[in-house]
Amino acid sequence: MAKLPLIVFDVNETLLDLETMDPIFQRIFGDRGAMRLWFANLILYSAALTVAGSYVPFTDIGGAVMKMMADVSGIKITDADKKELTDKFSTMPPHKEVPAALRKLRNAGFRLFTLTDNLLEVQTRQLTHGDIVDLFERRFSADGVKHHKPSREAYGHVEKELGTKPSDMCLIACHTWDTLGAVAAGWEAALIKRVGNDVLGVGPQPNIVGNSLDDVANQLIARHKAG
Repeated sequence: MAKLPLIVFDVNETLLDLETMDPIFQRIFGDRGAMRLWFANLILYSAALTVAGSYVPFTDIGGAVMKMMADVSGIKITDADKKELTDKFSTMPPHKEVPAALRKLRNAGFRLFTLTDNLLEVQTRQLTHGDIVDLFERRFSADGVKHHKPSREAYGHVEKELGTKPSDMCLIACHTWDTLGAVAAGWEAALIKRVGNDVLGVGPQPNIVGNSLDDVANQLIARHKAG
């Protein structure tokens, strides 16, 4: 059997249900699209700051983006709002198929890891709350190298820590910007088409596309003839 790639998971939305954040934004902004706008801008400005050579922790960017949106709309954000955002972001539940799909991959012989823009302590809280933290061999944060994804440095950080090369690695994410970065770095990548996410028809393409983590897991197992 060919050597199996090491599988590295994005966390926010890929494993955890971002839609559970909706009520906070609807309450504050009165707009059903506010959460998606916030998250899109969170990714935009984390990438922009990284390109500009200015690292800021992901949660700090999230709070700043929320305040920026509120300022634009003439809405006041309270300390209670900020705390609720932080608490909800740290306790998003896994998508319903995630625990079983992770176990399926482990049982097929794949080693599982994470790489997220979140601080390591935030990620650990998220995965512990979701009762899936023990399914991962190690967890990595872009904070370890002070470069948010999709910078090459973020993916290289995992390679350096694990002593691997790009061809050993496979990223699973539901964000095209993330799979784009991984494929450009020489990794294999799989895209989950979660709500509001799909393939971008330009740039490096994911090797696998599926509608759920279970779908992607089945394709990976078949692709590598694991198990």
